[in-house]
Amino acid sequence: MGVIAWILIGLFAGIIAKLLMPGKDPGGIIVTILIGIAGGLLGGWLGKVIFGIDSIDGFFEISTWIAAIVGSMILLALYRLITGNRRHA
Repeated sequence: MGVIAWILIGLFAGIIAKLLMPGKDPGGIIVTILIGIAGGLLGGWLGKVIFGIDSIDGFFEISTWIAAIVGSMILLALYRLITGNRRHA
């Protein structure tokens, strides 16, 4: 897949992860895209390591989207843990 496809998957996976995990997040659309892209890579890597499958097959493959969303949810939870302790004035 190309860079544009990863950005699109990252955007949508990040948005879906935020919808599945409601709450305040100290990040905008750029952070959502970055979490989604990194989450897709993390999800694909975890799928390969844990289940021995190549879950990043193509843009329209359901396994790609599931891996990206699950990875995004993991990273979003970690992001909330790290930034949750900061107080904004």
